[in-house]
Amino acid sequence: MRFVPGQKLFLAAVVVFGASLLGFLALFYDQGMASSAKPGDNPIDADRAMGYLEDLCKIGPRQSGSAGMGAQQKLLRKHFEQLGAKVEMQRFDARHPLNGSRVQMANLLVHWHPEKQRRILFCAHYDTRPYPDQDRVNPRGTFVGANDGASGTALLMELAHHMPDLAGKYGVDFALFDAEEFVFSDRDKYFLGSEHFAREYLGGKVRYQAAVLVDMIGDAQLAIPKDRSSISWKDTRPVVNEIWHTARRLRVREFVNVVNNGILDDHIPLHNLGGIPCCDLIDFDYPHWHTQADTPDKCSGESLAKVGWVLHEWLSRLQRQRE
Repeated sequence: MRFVPGQKLFLAAVVVFGASLLGFLALFYDQGMASSAKPGDNPIDADRAMGYLEDLCKIGPRQSGSAGMGAQQKLLRKHFEQLGAKVEMQRFDARHPLNGSRVQMANLLVHWHPEKQRRILFCAHYDTRPYPDQDRVNPRGTFVGANDGASGTALLMELAHHMPDLAGKYGVDFALFDAEEFVFSDRDKYFLGSEHFAREYLGGKVRYQAAVLVDMIGDAQLAIPKDRSSISWKDTRPVVNEIWHTARRLRVREFVNVVNNGILDDHIPLHNLGGIPCCDLIDFDYPHWHTQADTPDKCSGESLAKVGWVLHEWLSRLQRQRE
């Protein structure tokens, strides 16, 4: 993901004050709302989800076209196929921003109940940025992307355990996007994988009722505001409201009722190019963003499990709705 124009000027204030502000709002969000939901009701396995995040980071950097990305793709294909999904690689290539060579890339697509044409899409990016460019000590050091890359992927790995039982009126796809940030400077193009996916979708037969993008949702101090673009799009606003209503009902206060400053992320090409109503779930207030310190110890399986619980319940209710 990247900033909207002018957002870099805002970052310092976000980092200093964001966690305390959103944490304060989270404490009082949804106070007094009747609900019988308890943390013990959550079917998402926090330890297992965190284990997946750690496994991905053990591979090391996973930038587009690298050996690390190849190892990750092999791990993910095996994981999803063993749980009963149909997996395909949506291959494409792009020019390397530095030397112009062709780089082979691939979105990893996971299909549940593939016979259904009307579908729901859960997605994340699974590449890591080439370097920790925001690191003050070594901006050309090693970047394993625990929160920024692995967290969304790990959550989909965990949700895969529940997909066979979440059958209903919609089929479900997972899309893991390559080259979300295969960039070496701000002049380089972002979101190559999701843009390719959106163009391919336009010529396909399936239709997505809704999509949810998960990005940077593993922060141990999690607070997810509503995304400004997602809530401004008329076709996506109901998806946002349904997800936040689900979080309120489950008393998952990490979904806070404020609107962020606006993030450019994979949901932009999905919506603007593909016409897919797509809600972005992202906690951008993360002090280790694009630094060497974005490591598993800064993340929490409980955070992953809470986001997963909301999405599990939201999808379950969609599947049970009458025509």
